[in-house]
Amino acid sequence: MTDTGKDQPSRKLTIAIDGPAGAGKSTIASRLARKLGYVNLESGAMYRALALKAIESDASFEDEAALVKLAQAARIQLEPTIGGNRTLLDGRDVSARIRERDVSEAASRVSVHPKVRQWMVARQREMGAGGGVVMEGRDIGTQVFPDADLKIFLDADPVVREQRRMAQQKIKGDVDANVAADLRERDRRDRTRAASPLVAAKDAIVINSSALSEDDVLAQVEKLVSEKRGG
Repeated sequence: MTDTGKDQPSRKLTIAIDGPAGAGKSTIASRLARKLGYVNLESGAMYRALALKAIESDASFEDEAALVKLAQAARIQLEPTIGGNRTLLDGRDVSARIRERDVSEAASRVSVHPKVRQWMVARQREMGAGGGVVMEGRDIGTQVFPDADLKIFLDADPVVREQRRMAQQKIKGDVDANVAADLRERDRRDRTRAASPLVAAKDAIVINSSALSEDDVLAQVEKLVSEKRGG
């Protein structure tokens, strides 16, 4: 039988979701993975875990060699649960700790180093080699899985993203008056770094979520997945 090259419904896809902070990547990736029965790989959680290790080791965020050494010695694991991934660092559950402000800021600084990103990309490719994964981040479709079956770039107006981030902080009871400035600085770092800057892959489908609810975005993404799997 001749192979038509078309995706078969039974084949597990590799799905890449990229975008800036506050665009809703993590929520959509997590919900989509649960609905599909796929693994949700969070690149951000991995960088945050390394940043936490740097904080606890009193390593400089500017010392690329030291950070790579820490990464090579670290055991960073993502364990899927009904409520989302647990992030383990050297066997310790750090899921809540890596979402705190100091770790978020450190992760942004740690992730700019080319050799750190090279190590992370290699690790992420290993974790997603078998397909059946939804991976979100900032360079998934361009660097980690350039041959992903489906690439989505989820974006939103900066003001909308700032409002969302503030709403998230209010829920946690940790409101930061500098959230807008921090998000703009994060955007600047992500888009201008030398290694794997934030940019939509040429074959990515861009979804602007500014005026959409999470359910609206998820419905659009599910439709794209259905089409890719052959209906």
